[in-house]
Amino acid sequence: MPEMDLKHTFIDKLHALCQECNPSPALSPKMLMFNESLAKDMGLEYLTQNSNECLDLLSGNKIYKGSRPMAMAYSGHQFGRFSPQLGDGRAHLLGEIIDKEGNLKDIQLKGSGRTPFSRRGDGKSALGPVLREYLISESMHVLGIPTTRSLAAIHTGEKVFREEESFGGIMTRVASSHLRIGSFEYAYKNKDISMVKDLADYSISRHYPEIASVDNSYLAFFAAVCNQQASLIASWMTVGFIHGVMNTDNMTISGETIDYGPCAFMDAYNPSTVFSSIDVNGRYAYSNQPAILTWNLTRLAETLIPLINKDKDESIKLLTEVLQLIRPVYTNYWLSMMRSKIGLSKEEKSDIELIANLLEIMEEEKTDFTLSFRFLSKSLIGDSQTVRALFNNSRRFDGWMMIWKERISQEGIAEEKIAASMDKVNPLYIPRNYKVEEALKAAVFENNMEPFEKLYSVLQNPYKEINGHESFAGQAPESDIPYRTFCGT
Repeated sequence: MPEMDLKHTFIDKLHALCQECNPSPALSPKMLMFNESLAKDMGLEYLTQNSNECLDLLSGNKIYKGSRPMAMAYSGHQFGRFSPQLGDGRAHLLGEIIDKEGNLKDIQLKGSGRTPFSRRGDGKSALGPVLREYLISESMHVLGIPTTRSLAAIHTGEKVFREEESFGGIMTRVASSHLRIGSFEYAYKNKDISMVKDLADYSISRHYPEIASVDNSYLAFFAAVCNQQASLIASWMTVGFIHGVMNTDNMTISGETIDYGPCAFMDAYNPSTVFSSIDVNGRYAYSNQPAILTWNLTRLAETLIPLINKDKDESIKLLTEVLQLIRPVYTNYWLSMMRSKIGLSKEEKSDIELIANLLEIMEEEKTDFTLSFRFLSKSLIGDSQTVRALFNNSRRFDGWMMIWKERISQEGIAEEKIAASMDKVNPLYIPRNYKVEEALKAAVFENNMEPFEKLYSVLQNPYKEINGHESFAGQAPESDIPYRTFCGT
């Protein structure tokens, strides 16, 4: 089998921001999931031709000649408090590879053992979080939301201890890069302006080469990151996704979703929804995500002050002007996406009130977020009862529907075509929390991957209704116990 043509641009240009170290060999690795389509996109089809070699490589049991695995250093504000020394405590970046579209991609093993940043941890991952990230990150991808990808999930054959004893797992993660806001915080905390500059130059070259030659490229870089992150968070909000741990070390410079720990999709619409067991004060609740976006980007802005202008006050002024645009930019992205969800292509000033009123009724009626939008299109093709049933045939919702249909009539497009367009942006199938838990339980504790593979298959076609798959679109059974997720570290 040919060896990967691994690049090591990060180590070569930013050696002070990482430490070279090898993954720990897995005891008895077994491949549970392998993403053949992603492998093909990356020119790695040959990995499937020799399963033993592939398994050895992606479990950390084999290091290619010339490979330089490493762990990245970064800091981060975690729940608002600054942690100066974080870094990859259970992940090894094998290197970078150029995919078939000419893009540089990181290949990282997660759960692959101790690193210089492990502190007192074992550097391992339980199998459950590995499979969870594999499932949800790939679901986010097919939903069109920028995200890191999952190439493989491996059962290590070892036991790890978290909330309870479990088998260990290793995930192979693919990303445009693993550069984070926390990477800049790490460089800045050392008061080494040259390190911040080198990091910014590398980030521009890798992610925003079009701004390299503009006046004040560092200010343009900050604006570009703000724009990407605003678009990302807006896309989260429009599918009911709650990240759960929006610390600055979990926010990428590329604008990809990263680190699927205590994340989940909302069932009944409630802006205050929190799933993470560690977010006791609701800092990262669904409705707080846009505000945290600005807070996190302000932390990035602080690290760039020395690069923007020799005059500190002028730097702060220029960065503040960009920061003040984040909320309106986010709102424009969100409003555009929400218009599409309710079948609108033209822009009217009253649209934001129309959308806000619908969300208010959904909150009042505790209706399912995903199904409320998905079933709305049915009312344009002769079936109003399906969506009305979600709202307990609410008179208030009926009143909203009358206003909405009047607005739809202004589009000048056949209602059947509008309904079809709505079904292309409103998924029927999402990673329902109870379905995810059922699949993980079977895989981890019963050694049965069938429910996981079935769920994964359904989620690869989230917009197409499939006969016999009604249970995958159904709401969670009623329970007095609130759903909780755990970080998995």
